[in-house]
Amino acid sequence: MVRVSPERGVRALVERYFQSFPEEAARELESLPAQRVAALLAAHSVLASGAVLRRLTPELAAEVLALLDRDAFGGLMQTLEPVRAAALLAALDPEVREERLSLLDPAEAKELKELMSYPPDTAGSVMDPRITVFRLETTVREALAKLRARRGRPITDVFVVDGEGRLVGALPLQELAVADPGVRIEELRLRVPVSVQATSSQEEVVEVFARGIGTSVPVVDYDNRPVGVIRHDALVEATQEEATADLATMVGASRDERALSPVWFAVKKRLPWLQINLATAFLASAVVGLFESTIAQYTALAVLLPVVAGQSGNTGAQSLAVTMRGLALREIRLRHWLRVGGKELAVGAINGLGVALVTSLAVFLWSDSAGLALVIGTAMVASMVIASVAGASIPMILQAIGQDPAQSSSIVLTTVTDVMGFFSFLGLATVMSGLL
Repeated sequence: MVRVSPERGVRALVERYFQSFPEEAARELESLPAQRVAALLAAHSVLASGAVLRRLTPELAAEVLALLDRDAFGGLMQTLEPVRAAALLAALDPEVREERLSLLDPAEAKELKELMSYPPDTAGSVMDPRITVFRLETTVREALAKLRARRGRPITDVFVVDGEGRLVGALPLQELAVADPGVRIEELRLRVPVSVQATSSQEEVVEVFARGIGTSVPVVDYDNRPVGVIRHDALVEATQEEATADLATMVGASRDERALSPVWFAVKKRLPWLQINLATAFLASAVVGLFESTIAQYTALAVLLPVVAGQSGNTGAQSLAVTMRGLALREIRLRHWLRVGGKELAVGAINGLGVALVTSLAVFLWSDSAGLALVIGTAMVASMVIASVAGASIPMILQAIGQDPAQSSSIVLTTVTDVMGFFSFLGLATVMSGLL
């Protein structure tokens, strides 16, 4: 008979508890000191502890990350989405943050630093990552005790999250202060919070403040989890700085083009890419030229070329738009390339089959050639799959090499879709010429 020590038995029970009931475990840990929470998470598997860590309130989660040893810290950071991890590290003091980042792989640390730095005209650039958040089931007594421990921090509103850490309510501090100590926060009169994303423009934040909803605005990530708060005084200061920066932009001092940038500045930014686009157009023409004899023999191919190129181009544009939006909102990073590429490959294949069936039927009715219908149907699937994957890959590759995806992605994508669309259609026609 194998005897299990009481310590191992308790640890196994806690492990199972963390895995099966992470929300409940997170609620229980909220009442413990951060040092104790860090010790408990470090003592259990990364899988189980990570599930609990993701459900802790941002402030406690940040404190825990600052207290973990090297191995536990590195393991638990892998369980967090990059945006979430960056938001938690941003809440730490600068020296602690740098010490924590030094424990990570250089590439991972670089990515997190990029996520913590927002463009100067966004909400993320003026937010304070130290947002005050409580759970719905927290009592007024518990909330006030925690607030007293945070002396010196300006707090006008507190924000409330559900078990998954998503923002569900807001409450003025004065209402919390006069409430019955035994009442839970969810029983108070919470207002629906008006939030902004970290990538929202400062103009959007100004509009929220102009509507007179609270004296601070929560900043959330794409999953509606709080990552910071913007206070009125910080926004006023940032707006003044933005006005000064705009004056510099108007005289061409900025490195990025704006709507009112000087003509030659705009020409200098755009002309090189237009020249590149011209070169890629010649490349697409060269591909068509490779199959000149096939086109001369089967003139119907020339009529159908725009159909293949147009469909692959639209497919790539759809994929590009979704990926660009994901990069702009920081929903995806370079590490997500395989997931995004795999998803777009599947979408391109399914859409390609659907479009190919309709295209093949139309071409068969028009030309009365089953071979030509088969060729264009096969080419349509191949070109749309390639275009879909390219639309997802190109902006991520350009960002990885330090280029601006917004300015150059469409040019590169047009080249890929045209070249591959022409090559697949005309190449298949050449190989399967016996069926035409």
